[in-house]
Amino acid sequence: MKTMKKVFMGAAALMMAVSMAGCGNSGSGNGSATTPDAGGSTGSEAAGAVKIGLHYELTGEVADYGKAELNGSLLAIKQANAVAGSEKYGYVKYDNKSDPTEAVTLAAQLASDGVAGVVGPATSGRSAATYQILNDAKIPVLSPSATQNNVTLTDPDKIDSAPYDYVYRVCFEDSYQGAAMAQYAYDTLGKTKAVIYGDSTTDYAKGLSEAFEKQFTKLGGTIVAKENYVSKDTDFSSVLTKIKGLDFDVLYIPGYYNEAGLIIKQARDMGIDQAVVGSDGFDSVTLVELGGAENLNDVYFTTAYTTVGASAQLQAFIDAYKAEYNEEPNMFAALAYDATNVLIQAIEEAGSSEGAAVQAALAKISFNGVTGSFTFDATHTPIKPVLVVNLVDGVQTDAVAVTPKLD
Repeated sequence: MKTMKKVFMGAAALMMAVSMAGCGNSGSGNGSATTPDAGGSTGSEAAGAVKIGLHYELTGEVADYGKAELNGSLLAIKQANAVAGSEKYGYVKYDNKSDPTEAVTLAAQLASDGVAGVVGPATSGRSAATYQILNDAKIPVLSPSATQNNVTLTDPDKIDSAPYDYVYRVCFEDSYQGAAMAQYAYDTLGKTKAVIYGDSTTDYAKGLSEAFEKQFTKLGGTIVAKENYVSKDTDFSSVLTKIKGLDFDVLYIPGYYNEAGLIIKQARDMGIDQAVVGSDGFDSVTLVELGGAENLNDVYFTTAYTTVGASAQLQAFIDAYKAEYNEEPNMFAALAYDATNVLIQAIEEAGSSEGAAVQAALAKISFNGVTGSFTFDATHTPIKPVLVVNLVDGVQTDAVAVTPKLD
């Protein structure tokens, strides 16, 4: 628990307003916007309010992430208004339907909406699709969970390319969390023979797989086999039958909860009882619904946030979120809460909502939030630890901070 307390030491000034937030279950912030239709619509705000663009996957295949992140953003805005004693901050919110093409269309819309900044989308692909448009419009972007390697760079294929001036993220990148899980599996769990079973259709899974393999083998472990599934697959029995016949002690599943939950259930039903380790894409209540709580034992995943060992400041956020939405916040809600508060802090420190001024404040910001305390590195990625949580009957029961030993 001491480790966790160190991770969450300190809280942003806005966090101090948690107890000031009104308790209701509407999830509508301070009455600052209307509910979007399936394609997205603008909301209303008080006259003269600073508008924040909220761009999320509210329907479609990864709606669990987008809905949680919207909730986190709305809570942050509500608390900022409580501190200000007025509706200082308003917002417009849009649903990209989990579709990259729709995300591009909405980025263009946001560029014309007069927003001081944009928070979202939730996933790397949809986020990356918006960066050039918003950067050209000089609108700051805070990505809560775009973990793809080098996604903030103008040329992701060149690690020495410059970052987009106006694009920042509050999450660590895939290579870092993939390496952290390999470190944890080898050093803490004592595993030496791994099978990787990842999504072949996403850069997210590919980046995680590559980082895990590199770190695991560097430490002395062996990758027994690498298998792939395709996003939206539901029957994994053929590959799992093959995996069952292998000599391995840990199964790494880099991917999202939709498939991971089904893979774990089918694996356990088949008698595969080895440890399962995964990525932050596991963090959804749907993982438990799909996998079954009884199958989610000896399962571990990397995350930027956990309620285990919460500090007083983090507990205040949890309590406020539960009061507002009648549910526990997950990692995505917390990351969006922090991303929105980073943007608000930058606006406050700049004393302006003008894009260039806010960008200059972001470049030198020092932030204390519910997913850790951090500044940004040269790629506009935060410097903070990776957390690994342990599931027992589907419930997070333990967490440790891991810093991978990289070259």
